[in-house]
This record gives sequence, C-alpha cells and structure tokens, in this order.
Amino acid sequence: MTKILLQGNQAIAQAAVKAGLQFFAGYPITPASEILHELVNEKTVKLLQMEDEIASINAIIGASLAGAKSMTATSGPGFSLMQESIGLAHMMEVPLVVVDVQRVGPSTGMPTLPAQGDVMQCKYGSHGDYFPIVFYPNSVDELYQYTFHAFNAAEESLSPVILLSDGYVGHLYETIEVKDYDKTERTLAPLGTSNRHFTGLTHEDSKPATSDPEIHKKLIHHLEEKQKLVSKKYNAYEYIENTSSNTLLIAYGALSRVTYHFKDDFAIYRPIRIFPMIKDIKKIAAHYKEIIVLEMNTGQYVNEVERLLHRKVHLVSILGGKIDLQDIWSKLKQIRREK
Repeated sequence: MTKILLQGNQAIAQAAVKAGLQFFAGYPITPASEILHELVNEKTVKLLQMEDEIASINAIIGASLAGAKSMTATSGPGFSLMQESIGLAHMMEVPLVVVDVQRVGPSTGMPTLPAQGDVMQCKYGSHGDYFPIVFYPNSVDELYQYTFHAFNAAEESLSPVILLSDGYVGHLYETIEVKDYDKTERTLAPLGTSNRHFTGLTHEDSKPATSDPEIHKKLIHHLEEKQKLVSKKYNAYEYIENTSSNTLLIAYGALSRVTYHFKDDFAIYRPIRIFPMIKDIKKIAAHYKEIIVLEMNTGQYVNEVERLLHRKVHLVSILGGKIDLQDIWSKLKQIRREK
C-alpha cells in the first residue's frame, strides 16, 4: 500500500475520484475550497464552478439524474442555501454526496476556524420528514475512507449522503495509507431511458398524488425504511472502554481527538455515523453513571443523545473556533465536582 501525506480536503477529493466521481459543481468557500481546487485538473471529472451554492446543489442533482456520480462541497453558509434542494433529492431518491466543512457561524461567521454548528442542519435542515445518512470522520485517513462509504451509501440508498468535516480536520495534514475500497456501481437508470417521472411532489409509482394522505404515509415509510436498512451497513463508531471510570465522554469530529488525552480518566465513545444514531450507544452508556457530550456548539448532538438514552446528559460547550485542552479539562473536572 502507498503512503502519502495529504490534507483532509485533498483526501476527500482524491477518494471521491477513486469512488467514481464524474461530476462536481461547487462555489469557493473556506474552509472547503481545496476540494474544488484539487478536482480542477482531474481528467475523469467534469467540474463547474457555479455562481452560488443553490446552483451547485441543483447542478449535481441534474448530473446524477443524467447518470453521473456527483458531489458538491461547501461550508455552513453554503450548506444552508442547499437545504431545499437536498430535501428535493431525498424525495426524488437521487444519489449524491454533499461535503460540509464546518466553520464558526451563524451567517458568514469566522471563515477559517472550525466549529460543529451544522449537526442539526444535517438532519433537520430541509422541509418535511426525511432520514439522512451522515458521516463525521476525525482524521485524514477516515476522511479518505468515509468518502468512499458516502458514495456507496448514496448509491445503495438512492439519497443524498452528507460527509461532515470541519476547518481543523479539513486543513489537517497526515500521512495515510491509500487503499482501494469496494465501490458500489450506479443502478439508477439515467433520465430519459425509462418511464420514471421525477417529482418533488408526493407520488406513487413516479406519478404525482398530491392530495392522498395514505400515499404520502406510504412514501415516507418507504424513505425511512430504506435509509435504516442501508445505514446498518455503516454502523461505525469508536469506543474506548474504561472500567475504572463511572463517566462516558461522547465527542465527534475534531473535538473527539482531544478526548484521547482523557482516556485514563474517562471512557470515550465517538460516533462516526452520527445519523441515523447508532443504537449500540444504549448498551455502552448503561455501564456509566454520568454521560458528558463535548461539542463545538451550544449543544446540538447532546439533545439527540438525551432523547435516545432517556436520561440526563451533561454538556461541555466549546465556542469560538479554538480548542483549548486545559479549558476542556477544567470544565470536565467542574462537572465531576458538582456530582
């Protein structure tokens, strides 16, 4: 296997090409722009720099419907603009990959510093009920690996798959082993080669049925069940057990790298597939008296964890794009003293 020094964003771009990427549309935005830059000279990828993120997401929907594996990459402000069309792609069952390299917000925020403020937007940002598959790696090697998985899961579920990153992991350089992962081939018939009618309206057998509640319920259940089925193939998480501790730390993405410093004092759980949530956390959490979620936001995933576990969960909130080890340790000790 070949070892190579790569930036996180470069790893995403190179893995996407290996996974079969044929079309990329995007608008430059820090800290995600290197993905676009890396793909410019790829001869197997048709690339368009669009006028904005709305045009970008609609372009890759169209390209995917035409038969091309497609991807876009953005950061929080651009991701917000894409939400309506992400919902459209779920409704039309269009496979594609959206990379969100998160930065501090809201609005244009702090353009280069990392944050984790788009977690809820991944799951709830668009209109109505849909059930996205979302991966959030914490290393360059995992960004490479889960770019493959994102493309495969998109093809298997016929849906948009979100690959979350952040300004730290996206700009991190690490030496990785470049591997060839299994690649799921396209099965969706290209637009114009079948009798399928693509619509964002409630439909049955590709035919609009806009005023029938029973058909809508059937459609939503179909969308939910296929996402659950496919996501089971990617039941990805990291668990570092600590039998001498009564406290479990939960963290993801860049912030989870910091928790490794505390593994002698706490157990650690790191979800990689953050949505749909992995039910194994219930068995893991049952061994610990206290649960603490660490996030680079004011608390987004902590609410999802509480809802799943049906118990009180503590939050360590890190804001402003800076990860300070001593500050985190002080906050953890404060929670421990209070208990």
